[in-house]
Amino acid sequence: MSTPDRLIIGISGASGVVYAHRMLEVLRDTGIETHLVVSRAAEMTIAYELEIKTAEVKALADKTYAIADVGAAISSGSFKTLGMVIAPCSVRTMSEIATGVTSTLLTRAADVVLKEKRRLTLMVRETPLHLGHLRTMTALAEMGAIIAPPLPAFYTEPKTISELIDQSVGRVLDLYDIETPLTRRWGEDLEKGRR
Repeated sequence: MSTPDRLIIGISGASGVVYAHRMLEVLRDTGIETHLVVSRAAEMTIAYELEIKTAEVKALADKTYAIADVGAAISSGSFKTLGMVIAPCSVRTMSEIATGVTSTLLTRAADVVLKEKRRLTLMVRETPLHLGHLRTMTALAEMGAIIAPPLPAFYTEPKTISELIDQSVGRVLDLYDIETPLTRRWGEDLEKGRR
């Protein structure tokens, strides 16, 4: 019996829940099985920023878990996944993962991904960053996490906010070798010196 390709998506309470929402929409067409965990603060942010109910975001995932369910499948290293993306990732969530002192399924699942040497990508949403934030990011990078703030790529000449979001989401999914039509690629879709 073969294990399906699974990706854990975590949503913390930082601004930028649109990144996870878009990622879940796109992953529905890829054959990747999505496992979603949403923090309580993220539920409030979804209401503020997307003006939809959390249930609508959860409906996009193949499987969802309660934030307090630390006995869920994604809390065990024996549950095989491609890894995890936390989009957006708050400083609090990042800090819990860095210390290994996890208080919810969101941070426990990330801790498991790290210990199993799977890919953990954190779309950290904070600015400006103080020295403590930077040291925490360094510690996580040394543990194997990928720090991928959702920064705009202006070489793609985006015309809409949706295009900016798609480029960031597409670049993160590239890290898992998941092909999507979201990313405009330098040297392929975009030519150097084009005016």
